[in-house]
Amino acid sequence: MPDLNILCIDDQRAVLASLRRDLADLMETFEVIDCESAAEAAEVMEEIDARGGHVVLLICDHVMPEKNGVDFLTEVKHDSRFRHTRKLLLTGLATHEDTIEAINKADVDHYMDKPWDQEQLLAVVRTLITGYVLRAGLEYQPLMKYLDQEALWAELRNRT
Repeated sequence: MPDLNILCIDDQRAVLASLRRDLADLMETFEVIDCESAAEAAEVMEEIDARGGHVVLLICDHVMPEKNGVDFLTEVKHDSRFRHTRKLLLTGLATHEDTIEAINKADVDHYMDKPWDQEQLLAVVRTLITGYVLRAGLEYQPLMKYLDQEALWAELRNRT
């Protein structure tokens, strides 16, 4: 099984704990890593890349000290090592302009407000994981229970 990682980036420990709880079903196969800043997330991504692992998904808060989520995700967008990494921006304080900037500047795959609904979060995460697995060319059969079946079959139909 490949080294598959999901990074949760938020400066509030309570939010990170909630994300861990809500993503618990994925932890059998995916390492869920908490990062309290963009700088910490960048270091963890470097370590994962150095060992040949996969940064499958970034779930990132927008409003954080030092570097906000959009700026961090924009940097990730421009790093070819993480071109397949999916990005979810999670925030409770962003404006309409922030949302537009996130989509246009950082190529955010999904935007979700805090507080989130666990079922909706898991559905979005599964869809994003599916996109990563297919774009990165990973073997999807061992990961079927984590993938969004509709997104998987739609992508496979488009390939033929």
